[in-house]
Amino acid sequence: MKALVTASALLFCSAAFAHNCPNEMKAIDAKLGTSPSLSAADMDKVKSLREQGEKMHKEGKHDESMKALGDAKKLLGL
Repeated sequence: MKALVTASALLFCSAAFAHNCPNEMKAIDAKLGTSPSLSAADMDKVKSLREQGEKMHKEGKHDESMKALGDAKKLLGL
């Protein structure tokens, strides 16, 4: 019984975590809309990480997506 409860909790947490990818992308997009003062290289890196995050999210690779999006947010100071 404990194993079933644990498995259910992990599944729920994973699903909730997966649905956070779009929120992270929205936060990045909002910050990009303010024309942050970044070097051209950092701006390219942020955009690349944002694209990678969206691609991975669509492929169901939510852990990798959140890592890429988190790295983009760090560069943006979020």
